[in-house]
Amino acid sequence: MTRKIFLLPALVLGVLCCMGCSINTLVANALTGEGSSTVFTGDSDPQLVGDALPFAMKMYEALLDATPKHRGLMLFTGSLFIMYANAFVQGPAQMLPGEAFELREQEEMRAKKLYLRGLAMMYNGLEVKYKGFINAAQKEETLQAMLQKVKKDDVGFLYWAAAGGMAAYSIDVLDYDLNARIPEWKAMALRAYELDPDFDGAALDEFLFLLYISLPDMLGGSRERALEHYQKAIEKTGGKSSSIYISYAESICVPDQDYELYQEYLEKVLAIDPDEDISTRLVTIINQRRARWLLDNAYLNFSFLPSPGYY
Repeated sequence: MTRKIFLLPALVLGVLCCMGCSINTLVANALTGEGSSTVFTGDSDPQLVGDALPFAMKMYEALLDATPKHRGLMLFTGSLFIMYANAFVQGPAQMLPGEAFELREQEEMRAKKLYLRGLAMMYNGLEVKYKGFINAAQKEETLQAMLQKVKKDDVGFLYWAAAGGMAAYSIDVLDYDLNARIPEWKAMALRAYELDPDFDGAALDEFLFLLYISLPDMLGGSRERALEHYQKAIEKTGGKSSSIYISYAESICVPDQDYELYQEYLEKVLAIDPDEDISTRLVTIINQRRARWLLDNAYLNFSFLPSPGYY
């Protein structure tokens, strides 16, 4: 009996080792399946989430290393890298005081690298299902042919790839390799919208608003199309999206130098109740912090406003 007791842990360990791949897959499925918890997006404490995410990201990376073909885990992990880079690296860096320009530059370059890591996971996920996707993406004609093969359940990969790529480029517009890939990401975003225009609520409308308003005419930019997607985003979210209001304030009001409208739209962000939709509570709180900062530092975007300490 004693011998059997001593052998039991070894037996269990041996069975677990044999089942390792299956267990990893089950865990991955549980973490990335539909109906995922709002443990991150529903939190009301951005600092808590920001401190916790790096550990979670590395844990998911380790799990992905054990199940390298798990598309759900690729999508979840890659999107985490992109979201973290945006909310907890690039966003805070942009709100640093002017004298901290060196730190700001360092943090923005860090955000760029994180965006590109997430981007790579999106492409790997598409490559697993559509062999040759990565090579096909390098040429417009082959990319378009490959995009016709993708299905509605691939929209998440297309969306996050386009978002991560454009975010990385926005940080470093002198990166000519990223610049050359703008048509690629635009094509992916448009295909995603064609397949599922209501993906994640108004996520694609909000992205296409920014894309069309940011691109020059020669690359397909269009204020008219941008405003069409803005209106759709408002309709789909019932006017409760903090992101679209901030995007409008920064992308429309600042270039137009319309301070009154800028102020109005940022106040719309502050008027949203974060607890009304738990699934977006964290994003709303983070955006409200940014809206307050933009209002307090409006002189940076509107030269006719006095800076603090002017009098």
